Amino acid sequence: MEWGDKILLLQRNPEKSQGGKWGLPAGKIESGEDTFAAMVREVREETGLHLKASDLTYLQKVFVRYPEHDFVYHVFRAILETEPAVVLSIKEHQAFCFVTPTEALEMNLVDGNNECIKMSYPECV
Repeated sequence: MEWGDKILLLQRNPEKSQGGKWGLPAGKIESGEDTFAAMVREVREETGLHLKASDLTYLQKVFVRYPEHDFVYHVFRAILETEPAVVLSIKEHQAFCFVTPTEALEMNLVDGNNECIKMSYPECV
């Protein structure tokens, strides 16, 4: 989610896995969903923002290995024309911010998000 030259990061609720870390809006694909529908749903659930699949551009897949399991991140871009009114799901996240990709790479990010940002914004590496 881009607004100007900045991207949206969400800070995970302390009780969640990787609590306190910052990450891109994300979630799991539910049975019967395609990746676009899952992203639209997750963005709505996590931020209160209503996107359409046509607002999303698919960028890439990023494979992330955790000690207990592996993940496939499907990375999208959505360009926001105006500053969004983000409404967080309190059970999921405790804060949000818009930062440049370079600033994001200096933050305490959810595992795998630094790879997603570096691959999406190679000029920041």
